[in-house]
Amino acid sequence: MRKDFGKQTWLYPMPVLIIATYGEDGTPDAMNAAWGGIHDTNQICICLSEEHKTVQNIFARKEFTVSPATASQTIPADYVGLVSGNQVSDKIQKAGWHTSPAPHVNAPVIDELPMALECRFVSYDEASGLLVADIVNVCADESVLGEDGQIDVSKLRPITFDPVHHAYLELGVRAGGAFSDGKQLF
Repeated sequence: MRKDFGKQTWLYPMPVLIIATYGEDGTPDAMNAAWGGIHDTNQICICLSEEHKTVQNIFARKEFTVSPATASQTIPADYVGLVSGNQVSDKIQKAGWHTSPAPHVNAPVIDELPMALECRFVSYDEASGLLVADIVNVCADESVLGEDGQIDVSKLRPITFDPVHHAYLELGVRAGGAFSDGKQLF
């Protein structure tokens, strides 16, 4: 038997995305966003409200990075979602993070987050708050690469947001083979 919960914003997994930009003065800024994902073949979409300093930076500079938050960086990832860049100008520093310039866009990469999507602004819908961007490049630290040279999720250790219990959960256990296990039913 199933239990009804009504309309909720519950979906699993819900990635914890850290969006990083440069401010007008070149100061790195970051925020935590939980509502986002792949939009099209080479695009990402994220629901964001305009009042965030990071969103204003995106509108001004048109480029930013998106990194999945990781288990080892849960506390600083949560912190940059709790405080506003409009009030705390050095929140990346207060989070204990360091940044480097992204290789392909004019935006910071957070050194402590080993994977980043380098993005270029495409559109923003004021009514829904949906921001769409092209993914220009994906870069990853060698520490999270597997023997095949690709990103190994068990080394990356991304976290997901549990909207029901307001918790962060670590992802990474392999459950099966995509585009192969189902062939057993052919």
